[in-house]
This record gives sequence, structure tokens and C-alpha cells, in this order.
Amino acid sequence: MIQQATRRPRTSAVESDFFAGRLIRWQLVYGRHSLPWQGISDPYAIWISEIMLQQTQVSTVIPYYERFMTVFPNIAPLASAPVEEVLTLWSGLGYYSRGRNLHRTARMIMEQYGGAFPQDIATLQRLPGIGRSTAAAIAAFAFGKRCTILDGNVKRILIRYFGVNGHPGERMIEEQLWQLAEGLLPVEEDHKTIASYTQALMDLGALVCVRTQPRCEHCPLQADCYAYQNDLTAVLPAPKPRKTPPVKEIVHLILLNQGRILLKKRPASGIWGGLWCFPETSIDEDSVDYCKKNLHLQVLKFAVLPHLQHTFTHFKLIIQPQLLQSIMYLPECEENSEENDFLWMTIEEALQRAIPAPVRKLLLMTQPLLQSCVHE
Repeated sequence: MIQQATRRPRTSAVESDFFAGRLIRWQLVYGRHSLPWQGISDPYAIWISEIMLQQTQVSTVIPYYERFMTVFPNIAPLASAPVEEVLTLWSGLGYYSRGRNLHRTARMIMEQYGGAFPQDIATLQRLPGIGRSTAAAIAAFAFGKRCTILDGNVKRILIRYFGVNGHPGERMIEEQLWQLAEGLLPVEEDHKTIASYTQALMDLGALVCVRTQPRCEHCPLQADCYAYQNDLTAVLPAPKPRKTPPVKEIVHLILLNQGRILLKKRPASGIWGGLWCFPETSIDEDSVDYCKKNLHLQVLKFAVLPHLQHTFTHFKLIIQPQLLQSIMYLPECEENSEENDFLWMTIEEALQRAIPAPVRKLLLMTQPLLQSCVHE
């Protein structure tokens, strides 16, 4: 049983500046200074980076961020681009609602705010995909607003520092952490101090106060950290109550015809919304009958490929790919008929589309087999 904290949160101006001062001095020497979105006050670039960094590691984000900023260097081209182009650049990054929300927000800012990012935190939070912590990050880095972030890394820092007992995802615990975080903000409201403090929190959580085996010997807060002083760094934060995620099994139909494969554009909402995927059916349904009834295709089953697992936040997906040969062409699915939900395309063309990671993986894993089938 984790014991409760025995000391009161430090919320006075003197104490908060003591906390913030140590973090800022540490960050200047040991923090990160060469990330592509650092050292700027452009709210657009900061917004793009913060959205991409949600639930995604920095090393994964960097190449996506750089490609995205090359294609959409400011908000105007992003707002005017078709969402398909945005999702194509996002393909493989996961959590695709983030990409759709970027597009929606860009259009709202162009239409409602004349292309200028609102500086008010409450207004930022009303934009699609921007929550309380992301709004604070944008406001702090871009405008020097005195506000606190509270992402997963910061929650972990505060839970260990104050010895908070409970899982950070619990509503009461999260509200307590918001109060602690706001009480620790530096008193100074100049842009440089606020930005440096915000970056210091991010860096400490990413580099030192990590989830497992934290590097406490390098932490500027070690002397006052409740978890460190009480040998609780291995058990704080408290783990999320375990639940066995449900398993869903589906079949992906990899259909071949005249050197092309058939992809289906999914509805805008839901899992993989707006992305191109293989036609999908249930594990119990006969794929030949499904193609005849739903796709108006006569097909021959060619092969059953090894299954693929993909884990979402709330469930595990098992994909059973089936390779089928269409023996009747579907002419209304021409490549230039963008209004259609189904399109025939080459494997190379499919890889350039906005596709989810499992579809890309299936295409790359089976490309030699698919190509040999196409040319037979």
C-alpha cells in the first residue's frame, strides 16, 4: 500500500519560484535545445508539434513534423488542402483523429480569426483537438502566457515529487495535479521564463523522471522528492487498474484485378476515419459470398496470409488477410473517380495514399507475392 504524502504542496510564491528556478537552471545545461520546433514563437509550428507529440515519442514525430512543415509551412495552405492530403502525410503516425482535427482547426482559424491564432487559453481549448494542456503549451511557448501544462510526463513528476497516491487518470487525482501544477508556476510572467519553465517540465519528464528506472541521480528536484526520499519511485505513479482488453477479429480482403488492388475509403468518423483500407468482413463470413453480395465481384480465393495484430487504446485487433483474384472488373471504381468509396490502384499508388499502419505493413510484407500474382 502506497503511503500518503506527509507534506503540504508548495504553493507560496517563494516556494514556487524555488521549484521553478531549479528546473530552469537544470534545463539550460541538461535539457533539449535542438528539437526542430524549439526556439520559436510561431503558434502554428508549436501547435503542429504539440498535436503530433500527443501520445507519440519525439523520435517518431521529428520526421513527420519536418515533412508536414515542408508541405504546409503555415496555416493557409493547410486550411485550403483537401483532408486526404493531410491524412496522407499523417499516415503511420497513428491516432488519425489528430490529423482530421488539425485540418478542421486550420479552417476555423482562417474563417473565424482571419488566420491569426487566438491567444486566449479558453478560446484555444474550443478548437478541435486542443485540450487544456495543449492549449497551455501553445499559450506558454507562443505568447508567454503564465499557464501550466499537465501531460503524462508532468503528472508523473508531480505524483513522485508530492507523493500523490492514486492513478493519474482518476478524475480527483487529475484535478489535484492541476492545482499543484498551477501553484508551482514561476511568479515572473515574462515570455522567456514561462517558455523555459514549460520546456524544463517536458525535458525532466522525458529524460530523467521516466516511467521505469528514473535517473534520480540527475534530477534537480531529488532533495525534496517524496518518492525518492521514501524509496517509492518504482511504485509511483500507481498503475492503472488492469483490464483485459477485448479482442476483435476481422478479415481484410486483398483483391487483385488487372494489375491493381481494391481499396475502400472508410467513413470520416470512427477508427481510421477517412483512410483507405482493404474491404473488410467478419471472421465468420464467407469472403467469396461477401464480394458477390456487397462488391458485385466474382472472385477466387487465392491464399490466406499470416494474421496481423494491431493494438488500439481500448481493444486489440486481429486482422486475417485473404488474397483473392477478381474475375470480373468493376469499371465504376476507376482511379480518377474520387467520389467513389472504392478505387482500384497499383500497390505503389496504394502506398502513397492515406493508409493506416497495418494496411501499409500488409502491403510491404506481401508486396513480392502480390506482384507475382499480378504478373502471372
